Amino acid sequence: MPSLTWASKSLSDTPAAPLTTQAIIYPQGARYYLDDQSHVVSEQAEEAYNRLILGDNLGVMASLLPFYEEKVNLIYADPPFFTNRAYPARVGRGEDSRRPREWQLAEGYADHWPDLDAYLDFLYPRLALMYRLLAPTGSLYLHLDWHANAYARLLLDEIFGPERLLNEIVWCYHGPSPIRSAFNRKHDTLLVYTKGDQYTFNVDAVRQPYDPSTVKTFASSPKAGFGKIPNLKRGKVPEDWWYFPVVARLHTERTGYPTQKPQALLERIIRASSNPGDLVADFFCGSGTTPVAAARLGRRFIANDVTYRAIHTTQARLVGSLGQSYPDTPQRRPFIIQTLGYEMDLRHSPAHIDWHGISVTIDLNVLPLLDYWEIDPAWDGKIFHSAVQALRPRTNEPIAGTLDISVSGDKPICVRWVTLDGLLYQTIIERRTV
Repeated sequence: MPSLTWASKSLSDTPAAPLTTQAIIYPQGARYYLDDQSHVVSEQAEEAYNRLILGDNLGVMASLLPFYEEKVNLIYADPPFFTNRAYPARVGRGEDSRRPREWQLAEGYADHWPDLDAYLDFLYPRLALMYRLLAPTGSLYLHLDWHANAYARLLLDEIFGPERLLNEIVWCYHGPSPIRSAFNRKHDTLLVYTKGDQYTFNVDAVRQPYDPSTVKTFASSPKAGFGKIPNLKRGKVPEDWWYFPVVARLHTERTGYPTQKPQALLERIIRASSNPGDLVADFFCGSGTTPVAAARLGRRFIANDVTYRAIHTTQARLVGSLGQSYPDTPQRRPFIIQTLGYEMDLRHSPAHIDWHGISVTIDLNVLPLLDYWEIDPAWDGKIFHSAVQALRPRTNEPIAGTLDISVSGDKPICVRWVTLDGLLYQTIIERRTV
């Protein structure tokens, strides 16, 4: 088979470094009062906790190998597309979507590369580590577009073997385009590879209704289908081209994070190629669609990104989705936030915070600047246990300024919040001084 070669192509071992646990998040307080707050999180805690990891995914995957090699059932990878563009994050609320010049924006992420060789140097070793992490029956979905998908397919043929290509899926969508010298580019490509010839594919979990015209045709003529009569009630297996609206058209899903993918797209992937209780990973998690969909469908997850805005967006989205939707189910289990080679930039708070014994109130002047805030009612000075959280509404309504707590004792109260600009603040309230 032909292979793709460039001057700097190599696969060198990436040294493994320990991950540092920064926080345990209990969505809307789920299980906080049941868990032992004094325990130390270890590698063996993967059954109890999902993971959200901040750091370069090359080092993160290398650090996960000792415990997770051949244990991940499904990997969805949505890396930079080699577009050589910068993608700002939209942080405003209630803005007119038809007037982008008026949007309130913040730094998102950059997809800039000196040349194609540099991009392939980035992609190739990461795909190789994903292969090692996949279980023998696991699958990889690599999401790209016309910029680099042809190169990626050759790399995956080399790593997995060309016979392991399961599907080339085309995701089609609509939307405005400035292109006037070519056909509008309105599809992405998902390359699906399996680790081995035995793999998970839940065909009945992804069936969809037949088109009404098909149902009508078979109802009107016994000769329709040349003697082949489908099970119209059961539905059909989707073709390898999918239509899902882009997130810009899905007002209830939009986070403002650039290039966010629709949840229906990830739910189809997860339903098809994993089972409840399986481990799903996304090492370019961005806005967090994969871990949100995985948790809602009863799967465990590892989600990783190199930018703090991505981790914060994912954390807030998990808290909002899981805390409200699944009050009494395993999907609402806590998740841990870990870092690799990254010190949390915790700033001293300029805001005034009041503790009233059973509640904490934050300065009204600060509320318009907040995207998210949370409280650890019994701060141990090491790992932040987020027992209660407040999210900024999708509308122009203000974020909640008071949160109730019900933990007694002499441990201090730790309050953390994130501003619209992505800055992280912390205030510690000593109970004995209040």
